Amino acid sequence: MKHSEKKTVILMGPPGAGKGTQASLLAEKFSFYYLETSKVLEESFRNPKEGDFVKVGSKKYFLKDERKLWETGILCSPPFVSQLVKEKIKNLFDTGESIVLAGSPRTLFEGEVLMPFLIRLFGKKNIKIVLISLSPEDSIFRNSHRRICQLMRHPVLYTKETLKLTKCPLDGSNLLKRKGLDDPETIVVRLKEYRQRTFPLISYFRKLKLQVKNVSGKGSVSDIFEKISKAIK
Repeated sequence: MKHSEKKTVILMGPPGAGKGTQASLLAEKFSFYYLETSKVLEESFRNPKEGDFVKVGSKKYFLKDERKLWETGILCSPPFVSQLVKEKIKNLFDTGESIVLAGSPRTLFEGEVLMPFLIRLFGKKNIKIVLISLSPEDSIFRNSHRRICQLMRHPVLYTKETLKLTKCPLDGSNLLKRKGLDDPETIVVRLKEYRQRTFPLISYFRKLKLQVKNVSGKGSVSDIFEKISKAIK
């Protein structure tokens, strides 16, 4: 792929909108790298030692403190998240990858750090943004019923076909609920965080003259995927 042909697709939407599922499908069909912010955070939180931190400027962000925020549904400190995501994006860009981001940036601060960085690397014409809309009621239901697989963290949607599944149909590992993170009480907090801290990014994107396409998160996975595929062409 030529340097000028590399793209970044950003999927926005509330918890449970299907961002992760759609990002995985886009990555598979269009050979994008799915940069999953939650997975980047999970990796940084895996068995942190007392006193482990990430330094941004002159400030230290301690991993145990950030993990506590994440586990209760509150967004992690934006400078901390931005640093981790920027490092990952730069590595991917240097290896010639096109990228799909799901739910990142998550705050206006992160947007003001990441978007000029992305524009500089990829150019405005190669940045595609899709907002997946979903009601709060549907968000709470989907999150509180969904599971992920133990091995590769594949999300498995709650349907009558998947209701009795105990193993991931893709890799055979056990299906688990994300304890705490997908509890209804935590999801209410996450929705509030989304409304107050993430949704204002849409106005910021438009201020940067970046086009934002809106698609409904209702319907089958394949129907939503088709709408997103058209939106990013």
